[in-house]
Amino acid sequence: MKTILCLLVVFAALYAQPQRPVEEFSTKLGPVKVTPIRHASLMIEAGGQVIHVDPAQGDFEGLPQADLILITHTHGDHLSEMIIAVLKKPGTQILGPEVVAKALPGTTLIGAGETREFGKWKIEAVPAYNIQRMRSAGQPYHPKGEGVGYVLDYGGTRFYIAGDTEAIPEMKALKNIHAAFLPMNLPFTMTPEEAAEAVRAFKPKIVYPYHCRGADLKAFEKALAGSGVEVRIRDWYY
Repeated sequence: MKTILCLLVVFAALYAQPQRPVEEFSTKLGPVKVTPIRHASLMIEAGGQVIHVDPAQGDFEGLPQADLILITHTHGDHLSEMIIAVLKKPGTQILGPEVVAKALPGTTLIGAGETREFGKWKIEAVPAYNIQRMRSAGQPYHPKGEGVGYVLDYGGTRFYIAGDTEAIPEMKALKNIHAAFLPMNLPFTMTPEEAAEAVRAFKPKIVYPYHCRGADLKAFEKALAGSGVEVRIRDWYY
């Protein structure tokens, strides 16, 4: 009886775990695996190293601790000190812009336009900000110069994680992006149609909507029909 009860507990725990689809990409240096977690949180694995991006929402139980943590800005749906404390281990590095470095001791500063090397990864911080959407008069939800997005290069395969931003000129000017993760929810970022306009400009091979609670993702797909860009819709809100 005790054995049966133990098995039931194990099966119940396994059943309760969210089913996380893993996206796998082939590169010159080997496979890169990207696991959507929730909202704006995702995990990247390559070459025996683990990168957590904006670990703030979702169930992290059972996931490996981080060798590197990337933070885009300090809003609570992108930065959780409690979750970061769980994911850190001896030697974990944390990268973030100045606002993050001020809020999270031990963060290594990286500003828009700067790059860092991490193992076989080349990591570039890129601008992320609002152009027209304001919290109040003259106060954008994401002021220019505060937050960042990231372009991660692994053996020439480039991944763009936009953070919280509108369809800014710097996004539209990106080149050679294999897979892009773009936010689209109002009032904080952009509409699906605005995101699609940006995608048509910088032409990634694959685009994933994320940070997209309540967004009309069918409209995003429709706006990119015939563009040659593959749209992959995943469940970020299991």
